[in-house]
Amino acid sequence: MKKVIFILISIAVSASLFSQDAAIKNNLLYDATLTPNLGLEFRTGMKNTLDVNVGFNPFTFSEGKKLKHWLVQPELRFWTCEAFNGTFIGVHAHGGEFSVANFKMPFGWLEQLQNYRYEGYFVGGGISVGHQWILSKRWTFEASIGAGYAFIEYDKYPCPDCGPKIKSDTYNYWGITKATLSFVYFIF
Repeated sequence: MKKVIFILISIAVSASLFSQDAAIKNNLLYDATLTPNLGLEFRTGMKNTLDVNVGFNPFTFSEGKKLKHWLVQPELRFWTCEAFNGTFIGVHAHGGEFSVANFKMPFGWLEQLQNYRYEGYFVGGGISVGHQWILSKRWTFEASIGAGYAFIEYDKYPCPDCGPKIKSDTYNYWGITKATLSFVYFIF
């Protein structure tokens, strides 16, 4: 009887040692904007996880260029196979503040960011889809994209550091709200 109990306990401990219950991650796309970022993801069920990503960019670059902001983006994920393995569908929220000036976006997107400073905040949410590839026992690679809505309230100024406020306004954004290429490390 003692042997049976010992074997059952050994199996239970082994299963928990190899399960993936919590992970930290870094989004390489966010790194490309020179924004330090960190994500934490926790298993909440056999096929569910809660992912929370934060980013903070306090930097002003040469010639008054800045993309200062902070962002929090929690997401509830539903996995098609099992948590942390394969494809998932997510529902996310986001919120943060920004101060952007003299910043040229790729593909001529938001050209007005080159000539004015915008300061404000945003809140919203959306849906996403992604996939995680297992690289080793502790490492995976993840890619995801999401679309949704953001309510943006902002003030517009004539230059990066000076000048009176030109106007205050709001904007309703519909489009891409999330994009990730992340390395994931399992801590539990």
